[in-house]
Amino acid sequence: MAKEIKAVVKIQIQAGKANPAPPVGPALAQHGLNIAEFCQKFNEATKDKIGFVIPAEVTIYKDRSYTFKLKTPLASELLKKAAGIEKGSGEPNKKTVGKVTKTQLKEIAEKKMADLNTTDVEQAMKIIAGTAKNMGIEVKN
Repeated sequence: MAKEIKAVVKIQIQAGKANPAPPVGPALAQHGLNIAEFCQKFNEATKDKIGFVIPAEVTIYKDRSYTFKLKTPLASELLKKAAGIEKGSGEPNKKTVGKVTKTQLKEIAEKKMADLNTTDVEQAMKIIAGTAKNMGIEVKN
């Protein structure tokens, strides 16, 4: 018989830098999880993705055991890295802060395919292009 699920918590943590301090500690402690153990497992699983913010979905069961599923880094983080910028524009429609090529856009779309609601690379590129536009990043041919 499958375990009974108590809660599903979605959190975003810097890869390899999970610690019991907020936001991780309070989000998981209220469900009775061993925070130190979770942090250790998360850091071990994300040590190859240092520098990115990794979304994770933690499924907590009634017996206080848990499983977590890592997602791909945020599209905005991948775009910032590709454009070589620190942060997005405060006025995305007026001020452009960086540029990415169609090739870079396609690479990012292919990385994010698992987390997007499409199986078509062209549609995924449009989704990522929309994120880029909202960040003030121009897409060049």
